[in-house]
Amino acid sequence: MPRHDLNDLLAFVAVARERSFTKAAAKLGVSQSALSHTIRGLEERLGLRLLTRTTRSVAPTQAGERLHQSVGPRFAEIEAEVAALSEFRDKPAGTVRITAGEHAANATLWPAFAKILPTYPDIKVEITVDYGLTDIVAERYDAGVRLGEQVAKDMIAVRIGPDLRMAVVGSRSYIERRKRPQTPRDLTAHDCINLRLPTYGGLYTWEFEKNKREVKVHVEGQLVFNNIALRLNAALAGLGLAYLPEDQVQADISAGRLVRVLADWCPPFSGYHLYYPSRRQSSPAFALVVEALRYRR
Repeated sequence: MPRHDLNDLLAFVAVARERSFTKAAAKLGVSQSALSHTIRGLEERLGLRLLTRTTRSVAPTQAGERLHQSVGPRFAEIEAEVAALSEFRDKPAGTVRITAGEHAANATLWPAFAKILPTYPDIKVEITVDYGLTDIVAERYDAGVRLGEQVAKDMIAVRIGPDLRMAVVGSRSYIERRKRPQTPRDLTAHDCINLRLPTYGGLYTWEFEKNKREVKVHVEGQLVFNNIALRLNAALAGLGLAYLPEDQVQADISAGRLVRVLADWCPPFSGYHLYYPSRRQSSPAFALVVEALRYRR
């Protein structure tokens, strides 16, 4: 096969995977117009339309989907084998891509990488913060991070953190002027600081459990944010109650800046796990990352 056909197939796979000429062009390091010209040339040589284009989206045709499913995994295997050659280097090298939620990225991934990366300058790490249950195979991530009970059975799971707890907190001034909630249902009478999940767009439902009884509460308030830092700042400012990971507020609770309520309704739950396909070819760089993240009690 001529070399330009291989390059054109790589370009097609990128567009089919990203469902966007703009994103694919950015990843390939070419202009959008050049990429579009490449795809048109490939379609002309094959005598088939591979992509359906609209003003808002790009999707493979039936023929395009078959081509993508056929050649995409083969290119991925080649890339994995090339990456695996780093074991012959003096030091591990390569890029490791991980998708994780905001809390996992800040509390678990970042501290580990801050320690190991200065020692291994040839390892590159890309972390994408995503609250959704991303298909790491389809999106070409090396691994993802989820809570233990969320990991699919066909994945290898490595525990990377301790059990977690949530905490409902408010400033001392807020607690003093409002009646302290005794049950989760009492939260409906309070100003609560909501979380809008970036992936799904909906508001997060606060979840509680006591004596094996589960309660979910839709709370109301003036403020809605999509990250931890702003919810914490709003709680510290006395603007309402926030529902946050315990480790993110423990220092403020200990210092008296925040008061915790409903602690008996917030039991521990399974912590974060790094997960990846069981059939994955483990490069030295990825193996080093896994060991650096592995939780040791």
